[in-house]
Amino acid sequence: MNSNDSLSEFLQLLQFQKISTLVVGLILIVAVGKFLKSLSGKLGESAPNYRLQFLQVTTILSFLLYILGTVGLVFGVLKPSKELLLALGGSAAVAVGFSLKDLVGSIVAGVTLLFDRPFQVGDRVTFDDTYGEITNIGLRAVRLQTLDDNEVTIPNSKFMSEWVASGNSGALDMMIVCTFHLALDSDVAKAKNLIYQVVATSRFVFLKKPIKVLVSESYENFELVLKIAVKAYVFDVRFEKDFESDIYERGTAILARNDIKRPQGLLPSEMPPAH
Repeated sequence: MNSNDSLSEFLQLLQFQKISTLVVGLILIVAVGKFLKSLSGKLGESAPNYRLQFLQVTTILSFLLYILGTVGLVFGVLKPSKELLLALGGSAAVAVGFSLKDLVGSIVAGVTLLFDRPFQVGDRVTFDDTYGEITNIGLRAVRLQTLDDNEVTIPNSKFMSEWVASGNSGALDMMIVCTFHLALDSDVAKAKNLIYQVVATSRFVFLKKPIKVLVSESYENFELVLKIAVKAYVFDVRFEKDFESDIYERGTAILARNDIKRPQGLLPSEMPPAH
């Protein structure tokens, strides 16, 4: 096929009817993607134990929809010949390589994230200095919602070269660690038992996993104190902060009622001089 034939066929592809069909098809693909996301949310509310599974399946279906749907739509509507594809391929590859290299890199990274699964939709993750829940893994970027209800958009390619920590790794439950500080002469055994009971009776605790209460010493505010760390699992990551608040509120109250001494801290006049 010579250059004139290629140009003629290319102009035929730009017919109004074909372009209109292509645009309508793309709109439908986006609409179906949004419908899947909405349906996943409703299913998750009706069956909370399977909320993360619904989100993860929706993510995979969305990827397939956008990639395969768009490719199928272009070839189905425009029906470009092999000769035209070869003619346009060389110049298009150069243009895409320079102008869209970051976008293409993010799409490839997105596919890698989808199958390598360092984290999944619904996971609580720490990336750099940002902590929150993964709400979407898209073609270009990952959306993370912080506990302050801010949405952070992170390019997929960032996750290929930097570390990320997942708190629940696809599970609905997650370990929570709460720390209480006690005076050095406190009744440690009694304090441990009281804090254990507080956690075990919380409406947010996941009792199918163990509750551990650990004791250590710590130097806080120029004072040696006891530190009791309780490790337990919240039954749904959405209630992470509710669980923490419940433990601290009831734990502080029960320690006070049982005369468990807490560190008082040194007065400014008692603190050693700064060097």
